[in-house]
Amino acid sequence: MTKGVGDTINTQEDQREPGLSTILGKRRHLINLAYRLLGSLADAEDVVQETYARWYALSRQQQGAIESPGGWLTTVASRICLDLLGSARARRERYVGEWLPEPLPDHAEWITGSTADPADRVTLDESINMAFLVVLDSMTPAERVALILHDVFHYSFAEVAEIVGRTPAACRQLASSARRRIRASQGPATPAAQRADIVRDFKQAWAAKDIDALIGLLDPEATTVADGGGLASAELHPVEGGERVARAFAGIAGRAPELTILERTVNGQPGLVVRQGGVTVTVLAFDVAGDRIRHIWAVRNPEKLRAWTGAASPAPTR
Repeated sequence: MTKGVGDTINTQEDQREPGLSTILGKRRHLINLAYRLLGSLADAEDVVQETYARWYALSRQQQGAIESPGGWLTTVASRICLDLLGSARARRERYVGEWLPEPLPDHAEWITGSTADPADRVTLDESINMAFLVVLDSMTPAERVALILHDVFHYSFAEVAEIVGRTPAACRQLASSARRRIRASQGPATPAAQRADIVRDFKQAWAAKDIDALIGLLDPEATTVADGGGLASAELHPVEGGERVARAFAGIAGRAPELTILERTVNGQPGLVVRQGGVTVTVLAFDVAGDRIRHIWAVRNPEKLRAWTGAASPAPTR
């Protein structure tokens, strides 16, 4: 199993608890892993807490017998995530409306919450953009774990097999199936600067309630999915079709003219944040293919906006 890494700490601490530097240094890795597997920072924090609880429940002799404490932690965290993913279907049936992954701000825009510690922040790369996470959520738990562990964290299929309880060959097939799902969901690539321009144009058209301009920015088959979780008003089902999406957003702007719309980085991609009375009420993530917006994901569940809500206003990204 892959060795854990961490900053070197003083010799006295190492003597008091062998491998302590590895144990402490693995926390960020575990947060990154669990967030990608679960799509929820709150759940990721719980998984990491439970993982450490299991480690410290071991006797000193049991801990000393573990050749790679970092590998042990990764295995335990992954298996906890796998169990949670297996029970997610039942939990989603009780969820009000559509479920979306928890959106993350750029590190410079992080405000408050238990994840304010830099050691807990998720590394922003292509494996956490909202489009990728949404496709991950459509996969089987085993596919998701195999893909993330192998393709994102570079574990061998033998190591993945140990975690998911399958053969290496089966894990290779799971990852291959997951990759096909990812490729099938992707549209024409759009340069980062162009994506930012399209999102900015959408913001301006939305603020102006310019339905024609909004339609021009949206793919004819565009969809919008909103997640209120029963705690904030949101459409219970996706809104489909470019014109319907455009009219829905124009209607929102008309009903709540006091909203402030800000350009922000959402899961490493250009996005928008909607604030009302100084509080973030919606975070919007976009999937842009070519020169049109294909998908808009609107997270309104306040429990998923912890990192975005606070007394201070984040600095503009542009």
